[in-house]
Amino acid sequence: MGISRVTQSMLADRSVGSLQGSLTRLAKIQEQLSTGKVVNRASDSPTAAGAAMRFRGSIADQQQYVRNAENGLGWLSAADTTLSSVSDSVRRARELALQGVSASSSPTARAALAAEVDQLREQALADANTGYLGRPVFGGVTAGGAAYDATGSYVGAPGAVNRTVGAGVQVRVDVPGPDVFGDGATSLFAELDALSTALTSGDEAGMRAGLDALATRLTTVATVQAGVGAAYNRIEGAVESAKGQVVSLSASLSEIENTDLPKAMVDLKLQEVAYQAALASTSRVMQPSLVDFLR
Repeated sequence: MGISRVTQSMLADRSVGSLQGSLTRLAKIQEQLSTGKVVNRASDSPTAAGAAMRFRGSIADQQQYVRNAENGLGWLSAADTTLSSVSDSVRRARELALQGVSASSSPTARAALAAEVDQLREQALADANTGYLGRPVFGGVTAGGAAYDATGSYVGAPGAVNRTVGAGVQVRVDVPGPDVFGDGATSLFAELDALSTALTSGDEAGMRAGLDALATRLTTVATVQAGVGAAYNRIEGAVESAKGQVVSLSASLSEIENTDLPKAMVDLKLQEVAYQAALASTSRVMQPSLVDFLR
């Protein structure tokens, strides 16, 4: 059986190596405490680092869904407010038409009613061109700033403005202008023009036709507004869901890479004691030899 010879050089190398290892472990714990993370680089734990990257990617996705949804809520809120204004204008126009049909209305009174109808038309045109962040909410995918021109003709571009509010979930956030205001001879603006003309000329049949057209338009606006409300509620739910996912994923990420401070403090103290003990024992073992004194 062979006997291994331990030289002074081997003893010194092993002692220094052990001290260096103890110091490395101490430095690692100090880094975890100073950064608050147990995974500061991929080499610390490849598995944990990979999981942390996946969690961060998922968190970024959910945060983007929140931003998309909040933008969509802005579009739908602008559309809903505008549709309420349009409903008010149409109701007021019907009231004016009813007053015009009244036998007690004089030509002067009907002219005043017609002037107010003209103002309501201008208000409806302004509502039709309502924009959000520089884009008309009733203009589809148009690159321009208006959905209708001064004559009441639709100048938008048909197409849906969608927002992705979840994995594979898209919600339309615009409202097609023709679905609300119509276009050309069948538009709300043409109906108001015809009512104004009928009031000015005292055409009772024209006024009654205007009443019927505006009643239908009021129903159309209410139907579209209900759809906008449903889309708004759906996106609100998506926002809450995405925010909840961010919280859940952040908690999971914290469990993987955040430092357990009480445990790390105990480990730090243990490593400090171990390192001090190693220094003391090494100083006793590595006593100067006779050769050192002869040099």
